[in-house]
Amino acid sequence: MVVIKKTVKKMDPYVPGRSIQEIATAYGLTPENIIKLGSNENPLGPSPLAIQSVHENLHLMHQYPESNLNDLKLQIASYAGVRPSMLIVGGDGADEILDVLGKTLIEPGDEFIIHRPSYMYYEFTLKAYGGVPISAKWDLEKNQLDLQSVLDAISTRTRIIFLCTPNNPTGGLIDKNDIKTVLKSTDALVVVDEAYFEFSGVNNMGLLEDHENLFILRTFSKVMGLAGMRIGYGIGNENFIKYMHRVKPVFSLTKLSQIAASATLLDTEYIKKSIEYSIESRKLLYQSMTKLANIRVFESKANYLLVNIRETGMDSKTMTMKLLKKGIIVRDCSSFYGLDDHWIRVSVGTIEEDKKFIDVLENIIG
Repeated sequence: MVVIKKTVKKMDPYVPGRSIQEIATAYGLTPENIIKLGSNENPLGPSPLAIQSVHENLHLMHQYPESNLNDLKLQIASYAGVRPSMLIVGGDGADEILDVLGKTLIEPGDEFIIHRPSYMYYEFTLKAYGGVPISAKWDLEKNQLDLQSVLDAISTRTRIIFLCTPNNPTGGLIDKNDIKTVLKSTDALVVVDEAYFEFSGVNNMGLLEDHENLFILRTFSKVMGLAGMRIGYGIGNENFIKYMHRVKPVFSLTKLSQIAASATLLDTEYIKKSIEYSIESRKLLYQSMTKLANIRVFESKANYLLVNIRETGMDSKTMTMKLLKKGIIVRDCSSFYGLDDHWIRVSVGTIEEDKKFIDVLENIIG
């Protein structure tokens, strides 16, 4: 019998949001009529320029992609305001970058700190390398980081500290001074996840110059509208980036993904429109849901909103099932550590989708 690693045997499987096709099959619905508000995707779809560029280069799919990605790195560097040597770009979104961090830094028994609730994939990835998760707190009442809980969690075994801002799933920002305090309190790598930074208008790039232990994580899956193409990147100290490249898969970013990313970065009007539209959608959802009885909606700086439904008398499974039967997908947040089974997360949609969702939700709540 094949011997499975002990760390893998102990792991719980990651629970992603359900796809449109899964829901259509399960509930006998027409895929075109399903509204997906569960995966924090761009409601406008991809850039038209990206679609055109991929279409024009389909004949190249038999070729290996570039290994060094120099041209794409130059574009990302210009977008982010850094040197290309400070970048690592990978496939599978930012999740591959997390995996490379695990390969680079984590030995069995090493610790990493996560404020809860936050993005579950940090823990899912690093536990496979024998990393030990240490919990810090996100203050749900104030929707902000409990800084002291992070500082108290730091030990001689700490290798990575994750700070998600805007935080997934709460949408709250981490104060830049709090990030500075954490950076100064440890030699461990502080990973600031900025997957949703465009929707907040806030970033932490200015801290890179003075803090060698800062690493900023980003993705093309959100505002860039390329979740299906799986492109992520990290920004950090040049020497550390060199070590990451030693263990990063050489051809992880596909040729068509590279083409799509490059075209999207050229489409500055699309990026601007995506940000503005998602913020408009977020505002509509927030204002509409705050008027409904028996739910609490968190103000968000991302492209989703966390909703406490405890006072409706329903748990998250019941609520999401009722919405699914009406063809609306939202995220059941009961799998997030730090939350119980009375929370859902709602991604921004088109304005028309938002209005339909609000009507259905109002009828369900009664």
